[in-house]
Amino acid sequence: MNPCGLKPAVRVMQAPASCLGTAKEENPIYWDWACLKTNASNQSFCSPMATYLEFIQQNEERDGVRFSWNVWPSSRLEATRMVVPLACLLTPLKERLDLPPVQYEPVLCSRSTCKAVLNPLCQVDYRAKLWACNFCFQRNQFPPAYAGISDINQPAELMPQFSTIEYIVQRGPQTPLIFLYVVDTCLEEEDLQALKESLQMSLSLLPADALVGLITFGRMVQVHELSCEGISKSYVFRGTKDLTAKQIQDMLGLLRPAVPIQQGRPLQTPEQLAISSRFLQPVHKIDMNLTDLLGELQRDPWPVTQGKRPLRSTGVALSIAVGLLEGTFPNTGARIMLFTGGPPTQGPGMVVGDELKTPIRSWHDIEKDNARFMKKATKYYETLANRTAASGHCIDIYACALDQTGLLEMKCCANLTGGHMVMGDSFNTSLFKQTFQRVFNKGFNGEFRMAFGATLDVKTSRELKIAGAIGPCISLNAKGPCVSENELGTGGTSQWKICSLDPSTTLAIYFEVVNQHSAPIPQGGRGAVQFVTQYQHSSMQKRIRVTTIARNWADAQTQLQHIEAAFDQEAAAVLMARLGVYRAESEEGPDVLRWLDRQLIRLCQKFGQYNKDDPNSFRLSESFSLYPQFMFHLRRSPFLQVFNNSPDESSYYRHHFARQDLTQSLIMIQPILYAYSFHGPPEPVLLDSSSILPDRILLMDTFFQIVIYLGETIAQWQKAGYQDMPEYENFKHLLQAPLDDAQEILQTRFPMPRYIHTEHGGSQARFLLSKVNPSQTHNNLYAWGQESGAPILTDDVSLQVFMDHLKKLAVSSAS
Repeated sequence: MNPCGLKPAVRVMQAPASCLGTAKEENPIYWDWACLKTNASNQSFCSPMATYLEFIQQNEERDGVRFSWNVWPSSRLEATRMVVPLACLLTPLKERLDLPPVQYEPVLCSRSTCKAVLNPLCQVDYRAKLWACNFCFQRNQFPPAYAGISDINQPAELMPQFSTIEYIVQRGPQTPLIFLYVVDTCLEEEDLQALKESLQMSLSLLPADALVGLITFGRMVQVHELSCEGISKSYVFRGTKDLTAKQIQDMLGLLRPAVPIQQGRPLQTPEQLAISSRFLQPVHKIDMNLTDLLGELQRDPWPVTQGKRPLRSTGVALSIAVGLLEGTFPNTGARIMLFTGGPPTQGPGMVVGDELKTPIRSWHDIEKDNARFMKKATKYYETLANRTAASGHCIDIYACALDQTGLLEMKCCANLTGGHMVMGDSFNTSLFKQTFQRVFNKGFNGEFRMAFGATLDVKTSRELKIAGAIGPCISLNAKGPCVSENELGTGGTSQWKICSLDPSTTLAIYFEVVNQHSAPIPQGGRGAVQFVTQYQHSSMQKRIRVTTIARNWADAQTQLQHIEAAFDQEAAAVLMARLGVYRAESEEGPDVLRWLDRQLIRLCQKFGQYNKDDPNSFRLSESFSLYPQFMFHLRRSPFLQVFNNSPDESSYYRHHFARQDLTQSLIMIQPILYAYSFHGPPEPVLLDSSSILPDRILLMDTFFQIVIYLGETIAQWQKAGYQDMPEYENFKHLLQAPLDDAQEILQTRFPMPRYIHTEHGGSQARFLLSKVNPSQTHNNLYAWGQESGAPILTDDVSLQVFMDHLKKLAVSSAS
């Protein structure tokens, strides 16, 4: 259980009175419900007198949506003055126990440029059997199946509580899930053995009718034929030759697609599908054969001379995997699972040469333009990633090695296709084994928590346009009236493809208010957004999930207090962080930090209360008081700071930040710290050096690491063996409590975090010391020797100094 039974997302916010006040306002957090009472569908959004916090939580639980602003500024001019863009975090497949899918297809608006789905916000004429689309105002006839509709006999999609609804589509063929293993054989014997055991274990977790294939690579690439009985047969490719998709399919005898996917084709039997490919076979037919084949895998036989790296043809192996699936099962749910133990060292996509004396590129090399293979390799993998995404397949990368493996160059393969990225030291660690096992976890309904081949279509009311999306998606280049010319992230479209997603996959969608200042929206007007996600469920069904939300418009000149009170600072922090991380991929680090700082100063100038040139008068209301703190921790995070991280590590951290939900993203920005002591039950404490006390045990969750830190006195008692003495039973329980809580997090998190157990003065204490706010350092000596925490040897500024500078700049007449 977590400490004190608290949810993992509980955090203690540091907003010292000396740097942030709370502006007193009349009811700053209550919704103005007067203008909502006329519309019956408003029941779906909240009950009267709910606080904004409750309103936000209810919406997230029901719809999987968190907006930066929950009352929207009614003109383009005012929206730009809000600094934080109007945007939302969308979790398309958020798990809900109370959302059974309906067994019919959605009703669409008949206007060809709209095609919005019937929803609770539409106006319905029950007598004439007509409904008016709330996006384009087109009047539509209900289909014959709705003949019995009336105000007391409504279909689910018109009921207010179904602002999110899921449909099962019966048409079209059903095709099985496909798993293609691409295995590096240039591993140490112990590592290879552990990987083989994990792969054999995974076969037992796959559905019986899932198709599975195997490609192994070292200096050569082998595509294993699985339909052979009693004999191992494989096609061998040279690892230095760049092959086109047509050449690969020709060599493998796949030029005519084995299973052409066409609308309306009859359902194919597993037997027919089994015959369709020699390289992809149903698990139930080849379980024993493939288990034996994996067990017999040997290390790459080519000798590796001293001072050389093994020749590893990762690029060609991936290219063949992509070509194989393109030629056999286009537009079908498929995973290419790459397991690699080192960098690609030959052929297309190579990242480093085979000479060990030449180290793999570092950030310093990249800055000096001394990374010889980087640009060419990155372009090669981007081409592969785009081809994979076009076919609706995804690429997972499991990279386990003590040195870098080329994740920087290969990251687009996982980022663009929605695949997993897992980084570890060895395939023989619980971190890899348990993470890999969790890929095949099942939800509460006993079905895989993975979905495939999704498309997300976003529709907006006419006052809004879509600026773009940031997340594991690619653009479908769907132009339309609701697409903005100003792009944020992957823009210029209203539709995106997400090749693989799960219940925690979250996209950031950015909007632009286009309503002109001279054309006011009537009092009580509401803006609406609809998210339509079509995907292949793990049960092979095609499903469509539709979420329709609405928010009030407000005039920022007369109703600024409503807009301000409806600010979701947690969502805003994550949305701004996603923008910052997206920019960091193509811009210099200091430029991104300066941009974030400017945005924060502008926000404080807009919403702070202060007297000009008087920093002590600066106050922020409760709705904004924690936002500067998130920005402080974001600036120090590994997403924006590459110091002390390799290029591969930075790519890994950014990959996960761009796809996790709000709760996990906040843990990544500002880790959670729990304290265990004899003075009371475990409690969340400030992420501050003042929390590091000698008689405390600390548990820190950074998402990527779980750190248990023993204070100086606790560590001495443990070394003295007090926990083994019967009279110190309570000390034994104190030591055990954080271990039990850490286990709970370790057992549920994906990917499994690195587990670190350290103590005062230990070498790994740096993981804790680098994250806490350095309120006491070697520079402010008065803290030495006090019982108020541990001084940290750093020149980083503390939150207090950061806030002092922020206040000074926000109130300055010059800025």
